Amino acid sequence: MTKMIKKISTNLWFNIEAEEVANFYVSIFKNSNIEKVTRYGKERHELEGLSQGDVMTVEFQLEGQSFVALNGGPLYKFTEAISFIVNCDSQEEIDYFWDRLSEGGEKKAQVCGWLKDRYGVSWQIVPTILNDLITGDSSKSERVMKVLLQMKKINIEQLVRAYNEE
Repeated sequence: MTKMIKKISTNLWFNIEAEEVANFYVSIFKNSNIEKVTRYGKERHELEGLSQGDVMTVEFQLEGQSFVALNGGPLYKFTEAISFIVNCDSQEEIDYFWDRLSEGGEKKAQVCGWLKDRYGVSWQIVPTILNDLITGDSSKSERVMKVLLQMKKINIEQLVRAYNEE
């Protein structure tokens, strides 16, 4: 009854909110689910705020990507050096993910489609068209970059106008 283990999974270290985080992310992304919850037993590291029976890890998937959320105590924090990119096909999708993931997050971390959610995790909410707009013709890509660098949440229409010199 052994489940196939994926070769690579992303492990996210939280203080004590792993289950809350996993449920939050699963509520935002379609095709997502909680797969397994493990709890701390009698044999464990002594961690501030965590006891026998408390959640240790939550395995979950978001759009086919595997994640593990670990309650490991307050020792480590996230930085912007690691972020998750959400590729969006429309402005409606950008607005949807931006609004949900940024709610309760750090406002000063919002720049060029990047945001930090309420748990300190960094996300990039970007349109799939962005790569086409910033590669190729250098004068067009420079205009797009000039507009992009002034944005918090990305606005596709403004980027396309800059690309087309409107």
